[in-house]
Amino acid sequence: MERVPRVLVTEEAKKVIDRLREAHGELMFHQSGGCCDGSSPMCFRKGEFRTGLSDVRLGEIHGCDFYMSRSQ
Repeated sequence: MERVPRVLVTEEAKKVIDRLREAHGELMFHQSGGCCDGSSPMCFRKGEFRTGLSDVRLGEIHGCDFYMSRSQ
């Protein structure tokens, strides 16, 4: 059976990530538990957002770490 990635990224999204990386440096994504800021992934400069004990690194999206709240 073929393994399906947890998160897919389109070629167009990769281009956007490349442009953001050029403008802002290394990036990371975080998807919160959905209380006040929703449950959409948010993009930060790497190191600008501090992950906590309730966050899990799921992998990478186009070379950027992707974290999510464990509760999700």
